[in-house]
Amino acid sequence: MTDNDKAPIDFWFDFSSPYGYLMSEKIDALAAQYGRKVRWHPILLGIIFQATGSRPPADGVTSKGKYMFHDFYRSARYMGIPYTPPSRFPLPTQNAARAYYWLHGQDCALARAFAHAVYRGFFVDDRDISSPDTVLDIAEKLGVDRTTLAAALQSPEIKARLNDECEQALAAGVFGSPHVVIDGEAFFGADRLPQIEHWLEIGGF
Repeated sequence: MTDNDKAPIDFWFDFSSPYGYLMSEKIDALAAQYGRKVRWHPILLGIIFQATGSRPPADGVTSKGKYMFHDFYRSARYMGIPYTPPSRFPLPTQNAARAYYWLHGQDCALARAFAHAVYRGFFVDDRDISSPDTVLDIAEKLGVDRTTLAAALQSPEIKARLNDECEQALAAGVFGSPHVVIDGEAFFGADRLPQIEHWLEIGGF
């Protein structure tokens, strides 16, 4: 089997997910080592949690929530990824997700650059990525026409695309972020990167 015959890896995430951010910084380079491409799928965890009867795992109040806020920072240090705890967390991310899908329809590489910029904007620069203006600012800095994208964020087609992606995520068994699927095998969490690498290296285990 040639590299071109290998199925893409699916990466499901929410832009407000710290572990999704950590995965986003590593998954493309790791996949490329094994001749794989990655399909990025921003989704809305609110829809996922509502459909699965779950709730956000980190509330900052319970013992589990306090642990997870500490672990976000520790995991970033361990992985060598810049991280600044955002002052507002979590945030709605539908504008960023809609922008991603519209950009993806124009230019895949540009959409990927935008996704990285949004994640870093939130988890490094503490920007309010829930704001349409912030989303437009990020895209404009990448050379995207602000007015055109602003209109696209409100288009029924892009709203439907995001809803469809959330439905596809649920159908694929996605229950949180990040959720990576390789040849039908699901891996949940940024801490599964070593298992993902081993799976790619030997073709399953």
